[in-house]
Amino acid sequence: MKARFAIVMSIVLVASALAFAADGSWTGYITDSKCGVKGAHEGAEDCAAKCVKAGAKLVFVNDSDKKVYAIADQDKVAAHAGHHVAVKGSVEGDTLTVASIDMAPAKGK
Repeated sequence: MKARFAIVMSIVLVASALAFAADGSWTGYITDSKCGVKGAHEGAEDCAAKCVKAGAKLVFVNDSDKKVYAIADQDKVAAHAGHHVAVKGSVEGDTLTVASIDMAPAKGK
């Protein structure tokens, strides 16, 4: 009985830890939801701006795994549409909440 209780408590603790937002820092591109990963490259600034004007949302494409994250506060990243950036913040599910954003060196440089 004690062993079962310990196992159940372990599972509950692990599940609750996963439910919390993951804080961290990432490098990637701010692009638009229409182009997603295809827009995550140098020279995509005009395309991202055009798509956002047409109603697309800004998203973050992580360099390491090419995962696309929705951005909670669009105004915070609007000036970086199409840019390679370093962001700090938190991720909950597929949504990135940006605490700070800075330009990052172009990939391959």
